[in-house]
Amino acid sequence: MFEAAELGRKVSKKDYALRVPALRTELLVAQRELAGAGFSVIVLLGGMDGAGRSETANLLHSWMDARFLTAHAFGPPSEDERDRPEFWRYWMSLPPAGRTGVYVSSWYTDPIIQRTFGEIDDDTLDASMQRIANFERMLADDGTLVIKLWLHIGKKRQAKRLDRLAEDPLTRWRVTSRQRELLRRYDDLRRAAERALRLTSTGETPWVVIEAEDIRYRNLAVAEAVLQELVRRLHERRQPAPATSAPPPTSNGDLLQTHSVLDRVDLHRTIDAASVVETLTAAQERLARLVLEAYQARLSTTVVFEGWDAAGKGGCIRRVIGPLDARFFRVIPISAPTDEELAHHYLWRFWRHIPRAGHMTIYDRSWYGRVLVERVEGLATPSEWRRAYKEINDFEEQLVDRGVVLLKLWLHISQEEQLRRFEERERIPWKQHKISAEDWRNRDKAPAYRMAVTEMVERTSTEYAPWTLIPAESKPYARLEVIRRLCKALHRGLAAQRSKG
Repeated sequence: MFEAAELGRKVSKKDYALRVPALRTELLVAQRELAGAGFSVIVLLGGMDGAGRSETANLLHSWMDARFLTAHAFGPPSEDERDRPEFWRYWMSLPPAGRTGVYVSSWYTDPIIQRTFGEIDDDTLDASMQRIANFERMLADDGTLVIKLWLHIGKKRQAKRLDRLAEDPLTRWRVTSRQRELLRRYDDLRRAAERALRLTSTGETPWVVIEAEDIRYRNLAVAEAVLQELVRRLHERRQPAPATSAPPPTSNGDLLQTHSVLDRVDLHRTIDAASVVETLTAAQERLARLVLEAYQARLSTTVVFEGWDAAGKGGCIRRVIGPLDARFFRVIPISAPTDEELAHHYLWRFWRHIPRAGHMTIYDRSWYGRVLVERVEGLATPSEWRRAYKEINDFEEQLVDRGVVLLKLWLHISQEEQLRRFEERERIPWKQHKISAEDWRNRDKAPAYRMAVTEMVERTSTEYAPWTLIPAESKPYARLEVIRRLCKALHRGLAAQRSKG
């Protein structure tokens, strides 16, 4: 793969001086158009130490408008980062629409280095690359332009550049013992990098290998690669969208409305009224002890509440948090996204709320809005909500892999009970704030929502993150069952953590 970047290409000082002004102008023009184009740009600068990644990032900042660029380089994870899944810090660094992120090191760095030092094997490297490919595909599907550039130099040139950096008092700090060891392992690093690039160079996010032996050639090649991809995407955006016909109906749509996983929920479940207070109090006390134990064990928890309007999500959440120390949890109500959230991938706002070790995040509605309300109301295109199932499954798998206890709850009630609760809310003054015209509009679309819920449960109830369907016709039963399920999930999580330790 790297042989094509070892041809000895060079650019003379004269040619460089002639080409740079026009190239810088074109970059600035394209960058100004990007500001209102509705998508973001990621420029990944991979390559060997000494190939000029930092210098290239500085070059882009000097040739373009630095106000709309942000550079990123990832070292050892901080305490905040260690508390969360590996990709949390990468999600937090993603640029919003109209901006560009330049990555001197990225999500590729650690797996390639680990393989070079023999800390992981090829199978583990391949698994890491698959996760990276999924991540980049998700970003590309959402409109992000991902430009991946690998700056390549040979072993002799690398040694000379490291020596030159070490001799200069201003750059001496950049040459570490680890870099010297990587130079010694150059061939291993090259093999690991070639494998990584081969596995992740896709049609949506291809790698471009740039010969970096000659600095002037490298600078021009990088700038031209960025300009070419940016201009191509801007041109595509200016073209009228092709006419598309409505998607064909789901082949089993009628069956989904009459035969559903929701039909298996026993809505007649109740609890003895005489013992409800005593039973609920005992369950809450157990929950409080388990949450404290999880905090002390640094075990994170994420609880997702979904369900029909008026199914009792708020009441259940209040019973969950009632006995807890407010320092240990946070309730996140999900409504329409803000402008900042709209400028990122729809999962970005959920990645930012991943709890620290030992803490609990409770979602009143969640990322499943993409395949529920956004699907039914036409706020997401069919291609967007259809690919969301895989994106959500991957997101949840990363949470569970990191050790987060993930509990997903669907509160289920009949349409008759929902109507009774709606009418009660309209009738009782202190409940009227809970009902709106939107609730009635959603009720009119109950068949479409039922189909969406059924498909959501079937396609995202995984072995590592199953759905729990809660009968909620009886509010006391639903509240007690939610707490019992959460206690069971925490107990399993703590037991699993102890077994690993």
